[in-house]
Amino acid sequence: MENIGSLNVFMVAAETRSFARAGEALGISSSAVGKAMVRLEKRLGVRLFHRSTRSIAITAEGTMFLERCRRIFSEIEAAEQELSQTLAAPRGRLRVSLPLAGMLFMPAITKFMHAFPDVSIDLDFTDRLVDVIEEGFDAVVRTGDITDSRLMMRTLGKFSHRVVGSKEYFARFGIPKKPQDLSAHTCLHHKYPSSGKLERWPLRHDPREGKLELPVSSMASTLEPLVSMAEQGLGLACLPLFTIHDQIADGKLVPVLADHIEDVGEFRILWPSSRHLSPKIQAFVKFMSENLFRT
Repeated sequence: MENIGSLNVFMVAAETRSFARAGEALGISSSAVGKAMVRLEKRLGVRLFHRSTRSIAITAEGTMFLERCRRIFSEIEAAEQELSQTLAAPRGRLRVSLPLAGMLFMPAITKFMHAFPDVSIDLDFTDRLVDVIEEGFDAVVRTGDITDSRLMMRTLGKFSHRVVGSKEYFARFGIPKKPQDLSAHTCLHHKYPSSGKLERWPLRHDPREGKLELPVSSMASTLEPLVSMAEQGLGLACLPLFTIHDQIADGKLVPVLADHIEDVGEFRILWPSSRHLSPKIQAFVKFMSENLFRT
């Protein structure tokens, strides 16, 4: 930055052809301008000005150097303008990691894309624990506790689960009244792809009635197939409420055992901590927190 400052002093002195006028323009003394030029000439190893007691004249080397300095400052000005435009409106590539259930976030994400057409979305779907900074993500959406101090966090919303089935299924097999009744039903399970373990159904039951063991009729590593199978009357599934809100509203799925659900989960959005949050990340965080659970 000190070098840039001395180049600016040189440009003003060369264009005004006077150390005194350069000093007036820069708000410093003419002697300070002269000393700055002496230091610059010493560093460069060339004479930039011919000096007399009354005037200065730029040398051939100074003229060549002046043109290069003008190009440098022109590039700096262009960079400042480009950055200013970037800060004024969200734009550029936004790389986001979503859980495998994130396909069910797409209504909110597509609304964001319509609202901010200059932002190019790069979505990565995985349930593994990604390293946000090392893997170059702008933001990630996850559940669970966050322990990485390098990340900022905002809660997108809370959710709970529902055990659901189709009207046709309940007409054929009856409606379970308590969790223990599920042992006589066809249960569709979500399997964690990273570990192969089945996700526990968050049901509160009376331990005096014995351990709750659910039949494993079918399983899937993503939620969309479970929603489809439940809609087709192939069994009961325990799914996050926000993923089946529309199906419940239009009667395709019917919730049961709601009084026995014990969990409340949270979706959080995380992004690298920075003093200057880029407009694209700022816009995405704000939009998702306002729209994810309202679609």
